[in-house]
Amino acid sequence: MSEQHTIPEKPPYAMISILFIGAFVAILNETLLNIALPSIMRDFEVEPTAVQWLSTGYMLVNGILIPASAFFIQRFTNKSLFITAMSLFTAGTLLASLAPSFAILLTARMIQASGSAIMMPLLMNVMLTAFPVEKRGAAMGTFGLVMITAPALGPTLSGWIVEHYDWRTLFDIVLPFAILTLILSIFKLKNVTPQRAIRLDVVSLILSSVGFGGLLYGFSFAGDKGWDDPEVYGTIIAGVVALVWFILRQLRMDDPMLEFRIYKHPMFALSSAISIVISIAMFSGMILMPIYVQTIRGIDPFESGLLMLPGAILMGIMSPITGRLFDKFGARVLAVIGLTITIVTTYFFSELSMSTSYANLILLYSLRMFGMSMVMMPVMTNGLNALPMHHNPHGTAMNNTLQQVSGAIGSALLITVMNNRTEARAEELMTDAMAKAGTTQLSPDAAAAMQQEVTNQAMLNGINFSFFVSMFIAALALLLAFFIKRPKRSPENPEEAKTSVAPNVVTE
Repeated sequence: MSEQHTIPEKPPYAMISILFIGAFVAILNETLLNIALPSIMRDFEVEPTAVQWLSTGYMLVNGILIPASAFFIQRFTNKSLFITAMSLFTAGTLLASLAPSFAILLTARMIQASGSAIMMPLLMNVMLTAFPVEKRGAAMGTFGLVMITAPALGPTLSGWIVEHYDWRTLFDIVLPFAILTLILSIFKLKNVTPQRAIRLDVVSLILSSVGFGGLLYGFSFAGDKGWDDPEVYGTIIAGVVALVWFILRQLRMDDPMLEFRIYKHPMFALSSAISIVISIAMFSGMILMPIYVQTIRGIDPFESGLLMLPGAILMGIMSPITGRLFDKFGARVLAVIGLTITIVTTYFFSELSMSTSYANLILLYSLRMFGMSMVMMPVMTNGLNALPMHHNPHGTAMNNTLQQVSGAIGSALLITVMNNRTEARAEELMTDAMAKAGTTQLSPDAAAAMQQEVTNQAMLNGINFSFFVSMFIAALALLLAFFIKRPKRSPENPEEAKTSVAPNVVTE
């Protein structure tokens, strides 16, 4: 039996604030650990391939559980679901802080991820439930502040902490906020989302886990191991096969775990396509910039993080403003302006040199983030507005899943482009350098210096070319943005309405 939905007369701002804090802490935690990985390697005496699982494992658990979030959100109350998720996250954080071995630390990260995976889709669904269509832009813009600012602040904060304290401090800082959020949720959360007595299809869950998990794993390691590695193409092929099987199964089910028929709504389908393309393009800045400033320019991790901080702050400030502009003008105008800015700044990033000033890097990165802030949430909200209310959990689960997968694809694609270009350019430069040296016998120091210069120049060329490719990817998103329209919300299923009962909606 399904439940008819009614929007609360007054949005539950106190409850949404608690959800915001929980989501912010969870997303911040996801990016905090990356800079601390070398310290953890030394402490537990593990290899880079092993320590990388602290990040990869976290991502895989997210990729497996986020598609299932549509079922959890429909089956359980938002209060019980959030308390469970926050309890898992808090327990994982405490265990990570005390972990006596690497195996226990990895287990703790998996427990953390199992909690955080549900928070983002749950928060988005509560906001879609609590706010009418005409006010969702401002609400989702504020949500964007959490989604954008937390991962951008992570590397800067982590760099400073690791430089001055033990890596366990990263978890010690997060733990009090997690406990406070859990306590507040127990006493303050109310139920605003409708529930339905649906059953979880175990086969669908297995296929979803293998499908999305395989794609995420394969693409995540493609940049390091290469596309010809059996572990890479094997997991990608397994992921594709399982995902196709999963989709076909969902289309045959009356009550699917993840509803793919939402793509019958043109504006949602268009928003998904734009979000995938822009996510791939966005990863060029997040991946290539640290390589450029740290590996080529020799800037330390903390200053590297600081370089990205103004852009993150600007993006956070703009997110609520962009939301209000979306309510007034719609998504197309914002997306076209934002993507134009993104394309122009990405072009300038494809012209980096060994002498590009730190100030210019900050300015370009900040402008690029400014452009991005006008695209992601307006486009996503416009697509979700096209769905009937009962499909909101599926829409939010689909968006979050596609962001995970497209992020992995974007990373693999751009790293591969950079590596291939770097190798080709290194051969050219080395041939030229040897030709100039002629028969002159170089000293070991001179030969090493020449090798280092060739490596840096080749890598710079590879990074610039990757940004150039990213510019065309963003241009594809701009082309799609011209087709955006304000959607007419689809009516709820009349058959469901006949048998519906009033949901347990509580307003504050």
